[in-house]
Amino acid sequence: MQQGQEKPGESSRRRFLGQALTAASAAMATPPLLHAVEASKHPEPQPAEGSPIQGETQITLQINGEPRTVTLEPRVTLLDALRERLGLTGSKKGCDHGQCGACTVLIDGERVYSCLTLAVMQVGKDITTIEGLARGDELHPVQAAFIQNDGFQCGYCTPGQICASVALMAEVKRGCVSVVTPDLNQPPQLAELSEAEIKERLSGNLCRCSAYNGIVAAVQQSVGQSPPSPAAAIMVNQSEEVRA
Repeated sequence: MQQGQEKPGESSRRRFLGQALTAASAAMATPPLLHAVEASKHPEPQPAEGSPIQGETQITLQINGEPRTVTLEPRVTLLDALRERLGLTGSKKGCDHGQCGACTVLIDGERVYSCLTLAVMQVGKDITTIEGLARGDELHPVQAAFIQNDGFQCGYCTPGQICASVALMAEVKRGCVSVVTPDLNQPPQLAELSEAEIKERLSGNLCRCSAYNGIVAAVQQSVGQSPPSPAAAIMVNQSEEVRA
């Protein structure tokens, strides 16, 4: 055999090794290439409008007349957004189950338990918390009435009580009736709102200190009734004697 000529077996071995290396290279490169080709044929669908939000999202809420932007998960309640994300701690977390009313706020003028509604559901709505009732140093008439009639003791439920009372007055003005309204065809007027009506309409707000007489008296004063109920008047006199 002349020098430089391949033996018959060497040619076969080299051809086999070359084919094996080529096949291995192709096997390593094929999956990514196939994935890229498939991805180009079937692009990942974009979230459709109205589809569930994944992770945190940025929303803007209209709170106390001002837009407030916050980033949160869709499961965050309005109460937690107000207290933990926006620093509006006036609304209190009492039971966190919609049973005590301490977290009551106004949404488009309606009273709502903020622990039972999600923040993302309130986009585009007008939210008023206890911090938004006063005008600078001037208290809302209901706030002033609560102070003047001792409508609180520890004060924990008071923000919710006040917001509920403000909503109560608006409801009566709109002609809303309650289960204790004697004649459903004749809704009560603010000036003639009875104690029974006030207590029934505020029954969703609990006061663990039992300052209910002062709360009723505060509402009576707010709606223009004078004097308040005898029980509330006695309570006010006793409080003044204690202060003296």
